[in-house]
Amino acid sequence: MTDVLEGYGLALRRWDPASATDADAWLRGHLDPEFRRWNTPLRTIVDTAGARASLEAKAADVDAGLAMTFCVTDAADGTILGQVSVNAIDRILSNGVIGYWVLPEARGRHVATRCLLLAARWAFDEVGLHRLELGHALGHEVSCRVAERCGFLYEGTLRGAMWEADRRDAFRDVHRHGRLATDPEPKAP
Repeated sequence: MTDVLEGYGLALRRWDPASATDADAWLRGHLDPEFRRWNTPLRTIVDTAGARASLEAKAADVDAGLAMTFCVTDAADGTILGQVSVNAIDRILSNGVIGYWVLPEARGRHVATRCLLLAARWAFDEVGLHRLELGHALGHEVSCRVAERCGFLYEGTLRGAMWEADRRDAFRDVHRHGRLATDPEPKAP
């Protein structure tokens, strides 16, 4: 992989678990009430040590070829804006699962749309995947619009496919979107 992906005013790079700035941004992202409303991560992150451990686990997945987790930054000044990742990369079936989040101060600037377009193009062109899937909690209309703007077609509702917010004992439904490498390239904002 190239060291940095650039486009649409963004630069996507690997997260650095040893960086205090990266760990702080990862922690802030996971503690954000809006993030927690729509996501329940596999690993609970409540402090800097937890953020570093999570970033180290993500780096191990990247090194194993199972995923790519990008730190989304402003191309002009390097400010961290959020994250976008391609997970569950299956090179035999040629597919993966893509997801993203944006820090509160970066919302409303099409960061999610721009980083999703960049990461999807990377997954298709550099990794050679044929299909990407994107899921979001039912009712998360902002994420639904981002998916559709980026060419991820709505494919159905998966019943009880993700945890309820901040719970691991109750489930909620998920909208599933998909995009193929052969689908037309969407227009960037």
